[in-house]
Amino acid sequence: MILYYHPLSSYCWKVLIALYEQGIPFDRRMMEEPGVVEAWLALWPLGKFPVLRDEARDQTVAEASIIIEYLGQHCSGSFRPIPADAEEALEVRMMDRLFDNYVMTPMQRIVADRLRPEEARDPHGVGEARILLGKAYALLEERIGARYWAAGDAFTLADCAAAPALFYADKVEPMRGGFPVLAAYLDRLEARPSFTRVLEEKEPWWHMFPYAQEAADRER
Repeated sequence: MILYYHPLSSYCWKVLIALYEQGIPFDRRMMEEPGVVEAWLALWPLGKFPVLRDEARDQTVAEASIIIEYLGQHCSGSFRPIPADAEEALEVRMMDRLFDNYVMTPMQRIVADRLRPEEARDPHGVGEARILLGKAYALLEERIGARYWAAGDAFTLADCAAAPALFYADKVEPMRGGFPVLAAYLDRLEARPSFTRVLEEKEPWWHMFPYAQEAADRER
């Protein structure tokens, strides 16, 4: 298994969590390494990561949720990203989509805007993204409710999506003060060994995240 990734990419974190949950050995190919970009684009010309290359099966797999389902189907670890029960599986996939589309996407829009030159920024678009995040927080606060993990008692694909989405979103549009269910859930995610490992591994690059200093100032 070879993973093409960037150490600050939220979608790469999503896949790393699943790999660590499964205990799967894999090789890393980071974008900054010589020759990696060329090999990555040869495998996936759309130029998005993460991309998983399974040499044993001669398969190239893209899109984080699909990679995680692929690992669940073809690897023998104890982690089951999708429940066997059909109704439970639908809820897992629904929560996965909620975190990706309504937390991860607006968060990325806010971060991308900060990386632009000041004259090219889009305050209106950022405002819309913040409003959408607020709506998503409220919906997820109610939907998770008394659940321990995103879709129930088991750690699943939905939690792999939730961990990077909520971690990053809380840095750009803080939610811990107004959404106690989400705050407690994020605490549980950050204590999960697979995600703790991801957070530790990000440290050498964390200064590159444009909201890193603001987040650190708030946490003091």
